[in-house]
Amino acid sequence: MNIIARVKEILLTPKPAWSVIETEETNTAAIYTQYIMILAAIPAVAGFIGMSLFGVSGFGISVRVPLMTGLVQMLLRYGLALAMVYVVAMIADALAPSFGGQKNPMSALKLVAYSSTAAMVGGIFALIPVLGVLSLVASLYSLYLLYLGVPTLMKVPQEKALAYTAVLVLCAIVVGAIAGTILGTIRGGPMMGVGTPTGQISIETPRGTVNVDVAKAEAWGKRMEAAGKKLEKAQQSGDQAAIEQAIKEMTSLQGEQPMVVPKR
Repeated sequence: MNIIARVKEILLTPKPAWSVIETEETNTAAIYTQYIMILAAIPAVAGFIGMSLFGVSGFGISVRVPLMTGLVQMLLRYGLALAMVYVVAMIADALAPSFGGQKNPMSALKLVAYSSTAAMVGGIFALIPVLGVLSLVASLYSLYLLYLGVPTLMKVPQEKALAYTAVLVLCAIVVGAIAGTILGTIRGGPMMGVGTPTGQISIETPRGTVNVDVAKAEAWGKRMEAAGKKLEKAQQSGDQAAIEQAIKEMTSLQGEQPMVVPKR
């Protein structure tokens, strides 16, 4: 695989690129070693250089992550990125039949790996932390790439591709939140209050204390699961209004995550 050519194809001409990707004979090891492991290093290394070597300055204040802490963060961020691709691919594969698509683990891995291209390449902007918004723009383009690839790779009907993409993205956000929490424990050193009367977990980070209410987290998870079942039932019945309502409910729940993160 010519990685440079593939990056250009998926970013500049995604529709024909997905058709080519669908027919390619490959395996998990090849996708990882020839593509994911290379591109996933971009945001990890750029983030290390940006925060530990350059740092952030403004209003007379300079913030820089200690070198050794930065190295640990870089390695952990890289490992989590590799793991997330595989986990989200498994979710994509499991969700496909609920939206009229076909289960195919390799196609799911291709979908997640190649749609992540924009986000991983956009990670280069982490070299200059103040340009972080450009990394966000790149991530949004990855969502568009994901949407375009769903009908081709997972055989989800076009009319259900948006709903499938929305649910998959929500699942990926939850997975990402878990990964972020793991990374946060390395940044500031975990201070767990699992045994407190309120059932609250506290994690100290450079941005302040991140609090997770265990009871609320459990209740939130059950509500998200119930909303997912509603969406699945609506998909099976073909009730478009019910589908839209279920998606709205899941989107609303995403904004109610039981994790209080301090503002910058």
